[in-house]
Amino acid sequence: MAKERADSSHIRPVRRLLLAVLLLCLAVLVLIWRIDNPRVERLRGAITDRIVPNLEWVMAPVTAAGRMIDDFQSYTRLYQQNEELRRELQQMRAWREAALQLEQENARLLDLNRVQLDPELTFVTGLVLADSGSPFRRSVLLNVGERDGILDGWATMDGLGVVGRISGVSRNTSRVLLLTDAASRIPVTVMPSNQQALLMGDNSGQPLLEFLEQPEDISPGDRIITSGDGGVFPPGLLIGHVVVDRDGRLRARPSADFSRLNFLRVMRSHPGSSLSDPGGLIGPPWPLPSDDLTQPTPEEAEELAVEAEATDG
Repeated sequence: MAKERADSSHIRPVRRLLLAVLLLCLAVLVLIWRIDNPRVERLRGAITDRIVPNLEWVMAPVTAAGRMIDDFQSYTRLYQQNEELRRELQQMRAWREAALQLEQENARLLDLNRVQLDPELTFVTGLVLADSGSPFRRSVLLNVGERDGILDGWATMDGLGVVGRISGVSRNTSRVLLLTDAASRIPVTVMPSNQQALLMGDNSGQPLLEFLEQPEDISPGDRIITSGDGGVFPPGLLIGHVVVDRDGRLRARPSADFSRLNFLRVMRSHPGSSLSDPGGLIGPPWPLPSDDLTQPTPEEAEELAVEAEATDG
């Protein structure tokens, strides 16, 4: 016991001395590092050149671990991007095949039916000036009007689907009544069942489909196009697809993006000529003889005379 006490009595002064020397060295180092003197600056540089290169082996594992973590994160991001690109490429291939099939089918049908496209169906592009949408009215203003030849009732599109129709024209502007407005009524055709319906707006994002003859033949996803009835809209303009709401009613999900109406196309649909006289369409296969043709010609008279003399003889 006495020996242990003697050892501890010798160790304590040594520890105190070492602690004092360490504190003194640190204080001197701080002073050297804080003194602004050319000689001290050269001393600091020499110490830095002497110690820092020798510490590279100490930081090597930390640097390697950091690089491994960065590489793993980069690999994870690349893998996710690769998977997303693969999914998008698969979807694009499906859309490409569908587009090719539709293009071939359209070309084949046009060739079989000898369809002549309307050369007068053109459009005027206008910029949306203001959106006067409200819970009771949904419409926008365009910067085209009478000076551009715009007429009331023409259809407007955003490049993909029907947006509405012109409802009010001034000299420089025109108002477009959106098909989602409660006052909008558009005759449409639901494909492929080819059923006629009326698209009725109710101030919601999806107008109602009413007056269907056989609603049970309509399926969600069926295409909705304009029918052309009434002579207001040209036929065949895309409106959207059929959806079913929570109440089981059939509605239309517009293909147009109503949240981003920046530019609109006003379709120039010229009215067709009306047929009032059916006489030029329905008639005999050849003209009937007129009254002046009932008299025999001179040649026919001579033949009749010869036949009469032969019978008398």
